[in-house]
Amino acid sequence: MSETTQGEQDPGGDPLFPNVSIYDEQHIQVALPFLVRVATRALRALAVPEDGALVVTLVEPERMAELKEEALGEHSPTDVLAFPMDDLENPMPGPFVLGDIVICPEVAGEQAGAAGHALNDELAMLLVHGILHCLGRDHATPSEETAMFAEQADLLRLVSTGSIR
Repeated sequence: MSETTQGEQDPGGDPLFPNVSIYDEQHIQVALPFLVRVATRALRALAVPEDGALVVTLVEPERMAELKEEALGEHSPTDVLAFPMDDLENPMPGPFVLGDIVICPEVAGEQAGAAGHALNDELAMLLVHGILHCLGRDHATPSEETAMFAEQADLLRLVSTGSIR
């Protein structure tokens, strides 16, 4: 298992988000510093407090299937699961804890291949998607889906251009 946390700087020279931790518990080579930068830029764009904490865990398909079964009652691997903690509007006392995001790079890789884009693009999209879920966004209804996916697309454009610091 490898871990990366903030401690480096964004290419623009700005410090990365203080409390983003990524745990890699799977076999596919993933650019962990890239994911920290994506998370940092998205969290800043969404005005998450700088003392906020986010944990991202990369897992194998079987572990993802177990988590999905525990959370949703269905034993099958999925690409991303989000487990929100604090509400931005009404946080618990102490540091703000956004939540936990679990991503399965193997499933993400299959999806990236089918869509004809790079694994990093798929992982960035899944990470932003998970962050939005941790902030209470959902896509259970058609109107929620339209709004969430529009916000997700906007955020992906911002984080990929590096215009959010």
